[in-house]
Amino acid sequence: MASLVAATTAVSPLQGGCAFQGNALSVKGISTSSAFVTGQKLQKCVTLPLRKKVAQVVKAQAQAQATAELEVEEVSERFRLGNLSPQPGSRKRNKRKGRGIAAGQGASCGFGMRGQNSRSGSGVRPGFEGGQMPLYRRLPKLKGIAGGMGAGLPKFVTVNLGDIAGVGFEEGEEVSLESLVSRRVINPSGREARLRLKILGDGELETKLTIKAGSFSASAREKLEAAGCTLVDVPGRKKWLPASYSKNQARADEYFAKKRGESSS
Repeated sequence: MASLVAATTAVSPLQGGCAFQGNALSVKGISTSSAFVTGQKLQKCVTLPLRKKVAQVVKAQAQAQATAELEVEEVSERFRLGNLSPQPGSRKRNKRKGRGIAAGQGASCGFGMRGQNSRSGSGVRPGFEGGQMPLYRRLPKLKGIAGGMGAGLPKFVTVNLGDIAGVGFEEGEEVSLESLVSRRVINPSGREARLRLKILGDGELETKLTIKAGSFSASAREKLEAAGCTLVDVPGRKKWLPASYSKNQARADEYFAKKRGESSS
């Protein structure tokens, strides 16, 4: 009767296996004691548990190999520029037009049969309604700054007398737009940076100063003159006019001056 030698060693499942050597079977990776069995005892005691454990070792080895291959594949997909592509579903395929009636967009390509919008070119301009009065002209317009008109926009950068008095200007010192900006009384920006200064009459100012501004309110002018301040009107920027306009303006001024003289006499 042939004898079976079951020899065990402590190895990992990846290194486990079995091999026949002559009449002896050597099993690795299975924790069993060495024994000699014969006949039916070999089939009952050794064969069935041995097959299960060998199958488990082979399965674990296959799983580990598949996991290693998957990791290598993921690394290669991640770090190769040639494998870069859009995410699935993030790109919509273009609709093919003019490729036959059965394609769905074959004959007129979705532009209809007639009309200006079915012709080539950029089409009509935005807001065009075929010649009738468009909606943006039929609707009423808001006045002032809400409607974007220049009449509602500010003409000056304003400051009150109380704000000037709080700065602490010394007597005889000059107050202008630049001096107020340097002392952080006002901070005009954007369009307001190009505007002139206007003095308003809220508050009191008793120091004699030289104030340069584009305009003074009636109350501010009265208070400043009472305090002995010197007021200097800063003219605004002159608009550019063509030479022909200047000649015609001179003639018009002369004409109206004569007319006023005749009417007064």
